[in-house]
Amino acid sequence: MGEALVGGVLAAKWADATDVRIVEAVEGRRAELRATFPGVEVTDSPAPSDGTIVATKPAGIAAATTAATAAGGGRILSIAAGVTLAQLEAAAGPGVPVVRAMPNTPALIRSGATAISGGSAASDEDLDWAESLLGAVGVVVRVTESQLDAVTGLSGSGPAYVFLVAEAMIDAGVAAGLPRDLATVLANQTLLGSARLLSDGTPPAELRAAVTSPGGTTAAGVQVLERAAVRAAVVDAVAAARDRAVELSS
Repeated sequence: MGEALVGGVLAAKWADATDVRIVEAVEGRRAELRATFPGVEVTDSPAPSDGTIVATKPAGIAAATTAATAAGGGRILSIAAGVTLAQLEAAAGPGVPVVRAMPNTPALIRSGATAISGGSAASDEDLDWAESLLGAVGVVVRVTESQLDAVTGLSGSGPAYVFLVAEAMIDAGVAAGLPRDLATVLANQTLLGSARLLSDGTPPAELRAAVTSPGGTTAAGVQVLERAAVRAAVVDAVAAARDRAVELSS
């Protein structure tokens, strides 16, 4: 995800390559990043800057945050799941602006959905900086930290729900008599096209009604989904992911 952010920032011309520094502890990985991002400084130690994105595994966030702050890394933006603002602020030290973000994997193709929440020392300017930066890889919304667990359950884990539906649609197409490669193309394009229809702001209920003729084939399929309590299953999935996020944060 950190690599996706760097790519998005550079592609969007949010910053020049010479303004970006990547800190990576693994030597082999540093070589890969230098090849991927020509002109970007890739090093093994932090240095002074206006702001630092901390994109390590959750277990390494505290140490990385402390090291960045000690080196003069400025405000901190964390994209680690389950690491609270209080934990980040404890690692950063008094007065350091901290912003916590919950992105999702479509950020890898610059179509992400990210929610951010600021710590006690984070100003509107700090949140503007984080929103502008993360906006290079998708949509950004501001929430309270108490809402981040719900965000995790919905958009953070949400891509997996969509991928599961894609798997099921492909398997169903095969069961109905289509070759798997053809079923894959049709299912994937159907999901992509449907997402694009949603992107113009039309409520999903209206879009569903528009394609569901009374007594038609779509109505027959939707009735099966309703009888199988698909809506309730999605609600339960989001709630379960949210509850797990709460457990990981405690």
